[in-house]
Amino acid sequence: MRRVFSPAPGYRRVPMSITDTGVRTDGPHAADSAPGPDAPIDSVATGRWAGWSLAGLRILMGLLWIQNVGWKHPPFTASAGVGRYVKLGVDHPVFGPYAWFSEHVVLKHLTAFGWAVMLLELSLGVFLTLGLATRLWAAIGTLQAGAIMLSVLHAPNEWGWSYWMLIGIHVVLCAT
Repeated sequence: MRRVFSPAPGYRRVPMSITDTGVRTDGPHAADSAPGPDAPIDSVATGRWAGWSLAGLRILMGLLWIQNVGWKHPPFTASAGVGRYVKLGVDHPVFGPYAWFSEHVVLKHLTAFGWAVMLLELSLGVFLTLGLATRLWAAIGTLQAGAIMLSVLHAPNEWGWSYWMLIGIHVVLCAT
């Protein structure tokens, strides 16, 4: 016959780790039954640190997007700002159809795309920094980082891992 664990009256089973223990939750000695220094790491404290770490990462990504808006301003030309990077994507293609789209659609309508990119990245920065609709904006950030990567991954003097890192950080923010 199999025995099923049943906590004693006044105890609640609170999983804290593989070696979890029940913590007294009522009565005059409830505070005295808290885990001692040899107890496993408290999941609440661990969760708190994880939460602060993710908040820091989210704010850092938001500030990164805001800072990068600084060089994406009108007038939008093929030799500066957004246009320069679109042109790099055409001159050093990563993915043929994307390079074709950049050359035949984006460069021909660079002013509209320039404004769209600038406003999108500013919105990304503001929403991530403030923590509003984080999963949505992290997903948008993943797509935007992917689009940037497709533009400049093979460009001279670009560090390709930075784009993979941007995508990875946004996936983490989207998943939490």
